[in-house]
Amino acid sequence: MVNFGSDPAGGFKALREILPKGPLMCGEFYPGWFDTWGAPHHTGKTPQYLADLEFMLTNGASFSIYMAHGGTTFGLWSGADRPFKPDTSSYDYDAPLDEMGRPTPKYFAIRDLIKSFLPKGTVLPDLPAPLPAVEVPAVTFTETTGLFDNLPEAVRSPQPRPMETFGQNHGFILYRTRLVGHHSGKLAMTEVRDYASVYVDGAYLGALSRTRKESTLDIPKADPPPKSLDILVEAMGRINFGPLLLDRKGITERVTLDNMTLMGWEVFPLPMADDDLAGLKFGTAPATRPGNFFRGRFDLPEVGDTYLDMTGWKKGIVWVNGHNLGRYWEIGPQRRLYCPAPFLKQGMNEIVVFDLHALQPAAVRGWKSLE
Repeated sequence: MVNFGSDPAGGFKALREILPKGPLMCGEFYPGWFDTWGAPHHTGKTPQYLADLEFMLTNGASFSIYMAHGGTTFGLWSGADRPFKPDTSSYDYDAPLDEMGRPTPKYFAIRDLIKSFLPKGTVLPDLPAPLPAVEVPAVTFTETTGLFDNLPEAVRSPQPRPMETFGQNHGFILYRTRLVGHHSGKLAMTEVRDYASVYVDGAYLGALSRTRKESTLDIPKADPPPKSLDILVEAMGRINFGPLLLDRKGITERVTLDNMTLMGWEVFPLPMADDDLAGLKFGTAPATRPGNFFRGRFDLPEVGDTYLDMTGWKKGIVWVNGHNLGRYWEIGPQRRLYCPAPFLKQGMNEIVVFDLHALQPAAVRGWKSLE
């Protein structure tokens, strides 16, 4: 079979060159496409899609609409396109059924077209009622704790190594070393995957992003000279098809300062698993440096699906009642995270936000739709 989002005639012509006889089948007929961070939201061209669908129906071809139902990659398991472009947590795909399972205008147009090809007298069943959706009033965050105040036991390593070599598959990983010899100059990482937040003597210096092809940062001279270096690396998702499947995370080779290789590292694996939240030591003191967890609570008289709006935050992860909803990032295009009703409780609910850069929490509200 062949996969395509348009031009079924051309796709099936190529298939016939390999398979002279047999059924015509499109394994993935794309109504849209997935989103990647920093790029515009993808929408499909519905009139052309319907024309191509009619061509296949007329010519007796089989097809699978991918995606027929948009979805969410909960947790930290979203993948990446190539060259490295990490996927958003939303996998809405501009699909006929959205993340909440609600039919869109595209769905009804496809349904009407298929109906016209059914045997005379065939009656399609009525659609089920939509699942209930709720709004969540603005959440107040009253507790905070810093990532650096909740580190696990360190693993010592002469050189930085990929997170997989420490038995970690996803999340964050912190690399720490003492600065000896050189204390300032050009800091270079070979190769950081995928987003590194750099701290010198505990103070935030800047970030390096693989999506922007960044690998160097200048450490300025200071009196007294800095003594410690922390590099917090976030894995943003692996390339999940093609020849670049071997996509190690963390710092994959080495770190140099003015061409001198830095040695003697402490490494702190931070998978950000759901059960890791239980050990966080929250308090009411305000955050003093980037890299913080914020905790709040909200009361619901009834539960339903909702979208949590993360506008005003920087970059991070959201948990509701211990369930990881996925990532947000101010560069977009995703602004709202889908929270299904089974993650919520009637009465009091808990929300925890980890943000790499925010020192103060923004408001979080829940809406019944993406817009």
